[in-house]
Amino acid sequence: MSDREILINIYRDINQAMVDRDTEKLQKILKEDTLLVHMTGYQQPVSEWLDQIDSQEMKYYSWKEEAIKDIQINGDKASLIGQSRVKARIWGAGPSVWPLQIHMFFQKIDGRWQVIKQVASTY
Repeated sequence: MSDREILINIYRDINQAMVDRDTEKLQKILKEDTLLVHMTGYQQPVSEWLDQIDSQEMKYYSWKEEAIKDIQINGDKASLIGQSRVKARIWGAGPSVWPLQIHMFFQKIDGRWQVIKQVASTY
């Protein structure tokens, strides 16, 4: 499998793991100090985000991929932009369907791609 295919699969795996509340899988994909930047600008440590998925403060019901674009691979660093319709209840708001765009940044560590940062916005 090419690096490009691996990155796309990681994006898809993260979305499905959010819906499945599979925080163990997310912990394997996301680097321990990954930063999640929300639409509000809040910079959330991944451990806090995973706790909020477990507690259902952030509840993801479904996702439907619309586009994966701007895949950049440069040595051991990479990024992509994924766009999906995500049905979620976030911090008490919703449930709503969000046109969620994630700019995902990766680093290859010990031969394995891991997410090091995610920046959320709408599209």
